[in-house]
Amino acid sequence: MPSAVDPPFDQLLATAEEVARTRPEVDPEMAREVFLEAATLLHNGLALDGLDEHDASAVVAGLCVDLVADDPGAAVRARSQEALEAPGGLHDPGAVAASYLVSARILQL
Repeated sequence: MPSAVDPPFDQLLATAEEVARTRPEVDPEMAREVFLEAATLLHNGLALDGLDEHDASAVVAGLCVDLVADDPGAAVRARSQEALEAPGGLHDPGAVAASYLVSARILQL
């Protein structure tokens, strides 16, 4: 699959490949299309605006997990709260939490 997006959004395309590989009921082409659309919407919506490279990559990594959850919206909102309560190595937990919520809105979760 050609990489149509730049880092850190390319993680979403890798997630599409993983989902298609591990879930036989998922059409690989449809998974790529859905995750490419998500990457495009997040990029164009400036969901990661203001984050440094480290935090932007962390947000996309979290979204990769959350978007394949049973309830993606709830998962993203919980991850936003987690960024504030247990920031780990995040450089700007407040901005990360906000980016998750912006991403949820952009993706209409």
